[in-house]
Amino acid sequence: MTRLTVRAERWPLPAPFVIARMRMEAAEVVVVEIERDDHIGRGEADRIEDVLAGRTAVLDAIEEARPAIEAGADRAALQDLLPAGPARSALDCALWDLEAKVTGAPVWRLAGLDAPLRPLTTVFTLGLDTPEAMAKAARAANRPILKLKLGGEGDLERVAAVREAAPEARLSVDANTGWSDAHMAAYPEPLAALGVELIEQPFPPGEDHRLDGIASPIPLAADESCLDRNSLSALEGRYKYINIKIDKAGGLTEALALAKAARAKGFSIMVGCNVATSLSMAPGVVLGQLARFVDLDGPLLLARDRSPSLAYDGATLHPPDPTLWG
Repeated sequence: MTRLTVRAERWPLPAPFVIARMRMEAAEVVVVEIERDDHIGRGEADRIEDVLAGRTAVLDAIEEARPAIEAGADRAALQDLLPAGPARSALDCALWDLEAKVTGAPVWRLAGLDAPLRPLTTVFTLGLDTPEAMAKAARAANRPILKLKLGGEGDLERVAAVREAAPEARLSVDANTGWSDAHMAAYPEPLAALGVELIEQPFPPGEDHRLDGIASPIPLAADESCLDRNSLSALEGRYKYINIKIDKAGGLTEALALAKAARAKGFSIMVGCNVATSLSMAPGVVLGQLARFVDLDGPLLLARDRSPSLAYDGATLHPPDPTLWG
């Protein structure tokens, strides 16, 4: 017999976290537990877009899938039950965890990886703020790799201030769809001079054609424009990297398939995250074994994380203990 439990959770941040598209005061997540054969598999996904819009779409979609899940649907069947997105992701990740617990096989082996999970070096993200505030945050973070949330006017000043505050740090920037054509034309060269290594998502999804003809000295990464394998054809020739987020892809199953398909097309892989707890990050550690850029710092932005949690040693993220996930 299989039993599905669903709950919404709210995890406060110590201070508001701002990106070009939104302001967050807490991580809003959904947690699912799937119990079968005296084992429980758990998965977590972000639902902040629902909360900000006053919707319950993620919770409703999980409830729609309940009869099939409780009838014994596996990960393969789940792909046809729900579209890509956080509802399917929470269920898919719980099924991975459940399979690992029922079979006694670690997730890395179930995923077809050649070796046990290794520690990863993750970026640390600075929220969009004034140049002075972002410089102060960079000094306090004292991390080897920083990602700066940007939003348009004043972005060069923001990056210059962070560079002065953290002269040895590697830098990437994320516009979160907030740039204009003028910004995209003007910013890459001076950002390259400041040592920026990657630019994420200048324009909104569906407007990637605005990148045609632009020769950026800094590689571009598709984030909001990259959901699952169906996204790839529109990204070719416009982006060097794709930022795979398990929530967007609809779970680890599609995320791994997306990574394989993307690499076959010549894309490099970045693994990203939303602001969430260690339970949400844990499947990303599996995907991170295939990535050149790793952004799995979500729990570090919370006032507190769940227990058990992932172990972070500065910028080093250690593989999850099976008591957490996998």
